[in-house]
Amino acid sequence: MIEFVRNVRLWFVPEDVRKEGATPDYRFSLANERTFLAWLRTALALIGGGFAVDQFLPDLRWGWRVGLALALLVAGVLCALRAVNHWVRCERAMRRGEDLPVSRFPALLSLVVAVVAVAMVVVVLVGWEG
Repeated sequence: MIEFVRNVRLWFVPEDVRKEGATPDYRFSLANERTFLAWLRTALALIGGGFAVDQFLPDLRWGWRVGLALALLVAGVLCALRAVNHWVRCERAMRRGEDLPVSRFPALLSLVVAVVAVAMVVVVLVGWEG
């Protein structure tokens, strides 16, 4: 827990990451940044999908519409938070010469997206009025 709090602090003071270890090859830092940006694009797509479900499926029963929209919105928020935390953890690991951190988040995100997709298939097959 203390490590997580330290990482959150580093989200807002990234220059403190430079105080640890040695400067890694810039290509690795830039690759880490590209990965961060890819996660942010994923988060934006999930958030956009959540709003789209809510706004463009008004005939869908309220419970289905809100449930699917909230699942996508929450996944987007978690994805954005995970992106910055993973960026900091990877940057610190590279500077220290450690193995890059592993995460279960990609598997969790995949499951959430798959469940929402299956729910949407059910909605399409059964019909919007349910």
